[in-house]
Amino acid sequence: MTSKHFLFLFFFIFCFSSFPSHARFITGRPSPTGLVSDGISTVKNLPYLLLKPPVSAEESCEQSYGFLPCTTTVLGNMFLIIVYGYLMYLAATYLSYGSELLLEILGPGIVGGLFLPMLGALPDAMLILVSGLSGTAETAQSQVSVGMGLLAGSTVMLLTVIWGSCIIVGRCDLHDSVAIDGRNTKGFNLKGVQLCSTLFLAKSGVSTDIWTCYAARIMAISVIPFLIVQLPQALSSTSGRHLAVLIALIISLLMLISYCVYQVFQPWIQRRRIAFAKHKHVISGILRHLKKHALGRLLTDDGEPDTEIIRKLFETIDENHDGGLSPSELRALIIGIRFEEIDLDQDDAVSKVIADFDTSRDNLVQEDEFVEGIMKWINEAKQTGGAYLESNAGTFKFIDHFHQARSEEQSDEVVENVENPRWISIKAVLMLLLGTLIAAAFADPLVDAVDNFSEATSIPSFFISFIALPLATNSSEAVSAIIFASRKKQRTASLTFSELYGAVTMNNVLCLSVFLALVYVRGLTWDFSSEVLVILIVCVVMGAFASFRTTFPLWTCSVAYILYPFSLGLVYVLDYVFGWS
Repeated sequence: MTSKHFLFLFFFIFCFSSFPSHARFITGRPSPTGLVSDGISTVKNLPYLLLKPPVSAEESCEQSYGFLPCTTTVLGNMFLIIVYGYLMYLAATYLSYGSELLLEILGPGIVGGLFLPMLGALPDAMLILVSGLSGTAETAQSQVSVGMGLLAGSTVMLLTVIWGSCIIVGRCDLHDSVAIDGRNTKGFNLKGVQLCSTLFLAKSGVSTDIWTCYAARIMAISVIPFLIVQLPQALSSTSGRHLAVLIALIISLLMLISYCVYQVFQPWIQRRRIAFAKHKHVISGILRHLKKHALGRLLTDDGEPDTEIIRKLFETIDENHDGGLSPSELRALIIGIRFEEIDLDQDDAVSKVIADFDTSRDNLVQEDEFVEGIMKWINEAKQTGGAYLESNAGTFKFIDHFHQARSEEQSDEVVENVENPRWISIKAVLMLLLGTLIAAAFADPLVDAVDNFSEATSIPSFFISFIALPLATNSSEAVSAIIFASRKKQRTASLTFSELYGAVTMNNVLCLSVFLALVYVRGLTWDFSSEVLVILIVCVVMGAFASFRTTFPLWTCSVAYILYPFSLGLVYVLDYVFGWS
C-alpha cells in the first residue's frame, strides 16, 4: 500500500472517528429574561425559547457494523459512495496486481485457470452477496436491486464504453481489411468532414486473432442461465419461478466450472499476460539504461520527452552512422542491460524493440522511429509509474518507479528460474488477502450508502448502482485494457478484448451464480425482466459482432457507445412506462 493510500485511510478515519448523535434544536421567540426552557414545563404559550422534539427514528440511519458513519442527506451519502467506491477500487487493484504476480510465478495451469479468473470478479460478487444478505427478506428484496444494477452495469460498461474506447486508442491504418501494427496516419479529430470520413470509410481500426473470436463466442453462450431464469416470466407463469431459479443456478455453476477447466487446458490468455509482462520488462530496462546514459535528462524541465537528447542517444547507438539502427547495433545496446534477471535473452529483447519501433517494416529503426518509440515508452512509464519531480535533475522519478514495479513482477513460467520466488509469492498472497479483506469489509457499507442515497433522492437504486458501482469495481480493468490497446498491436489488441470478454463471462457465470443462490436460499422474487433483457441485448449484439470478424473499423465504436444510453433508457421505459417491475 502506497503512502497516499495510507493518507486517504487516515483522513477517512479522522473525519468519522466520532459517532453521530441526535439533539434538540433551540427555536421559538426570544425570552425577556434570557432563559431557555428545560422542556418539562407545562405552561402553554411560553414567552421564551423552546426545544424541538428529538429527531424521529424514521429520520435516522443505521450504522454499518455499528460504528461506520451514515447519513440521511444527499451530499453525505454521495460522499460516502465516493469514499467506499474508492476503497472498492483499491481492493480491485490489489486483487489484479496480486493475481498478475502469482500468475507470472506459477504460470498457466490450475491456479491461473481456476483460481485467478474468480479473483477478478470478486469485488462484484461481494457487493452482490451483501446486497441480498441484509436484514429480513423484505429488506433484502429491496436492496437486491443494487446487486442487479451492479451486475448489469458492469457488463454493459465493459462491452460499450470500455470496448469503444479501446477501439479508438488502439486504431491503426487498415490495409486489405487488416490493421497494420503501429501505423496510424489517417488522423482523428472532431471536424465534421474528417470525422465522418474517418469513421465510416473504414480507414482505420483494430485487428485481433481468431482466439479472441472464440472468447466472444464463449461470452455469448454464457447468457444461457439468464434465459432459463427468465423463461417463467416470458410464459406468464408463477408456479415455476422458484424451480427456474434453481435450474439456472445449477447451469450457471456448471458453466463456471467448465469455463475454468477450459482455461486450464487452453491457457492462451494467461500466456498472453506473461508475454506482455516480459515486454514491459524490456521497456523498463531500456528506459532505465538510457536514462543513466543520458545523465538523467531524458525529459525537459516541464516533464516532456527531450527530443534533442533522444536524438543524441540515437547517434551514440548508431555506430556506423548510416541513420538506422540494425539488429546488431540494438544488441550492443542491450548487452549492458541485465535481462537475465527475468530469463529474457538478448535476441528476444532485440525483436521486441524492432517490433515496437520499426513502423516502416524494413528491419531498421530510423531516427524518427527511435524518437517516436522512446517517447511512447516514456508516456507509458508515466501512466504506470507515476510522475514525481526530481529537483534540479531535469527528469522525473517515474522511470525508476516503473522499473522497480516491473522488477517485482517476475515473468518466467518456471518457479526455479525466478529470482527469490518465495518472497514474490508471499507478496502476491498478501496483496490478494488485502484486496479480499477490503472488498469484504466495505461492500456492505457501500450497498447501504447506495440504498440511503436512493431514499434521499428518490432515484431508483438500480440506476445508481448501474452507473456508479461499475466505476469502482472495474476501473482497474478499464485502465489496463486501454493501456494495452494503446500499444497499437494485434497482439495486445487481442489480449485487451479477450480480457474484456473474459470479465463479462465471469459476470455471467460467477456473479450470476451468487445472485441466483441468494434469490433461491432467501426465497426472494425474481423480478428483473428489463435488466435481464438489457444484458441479453448487449451480450448477444457485441458477442455476435465479435464472434465472426477479426477486424473492427473505427465506426464500430459508435455502435458500442450507443448501446450504453440505450440500455439505461430501455430499463427506464420498460419499468416505469410499461410497468415490467
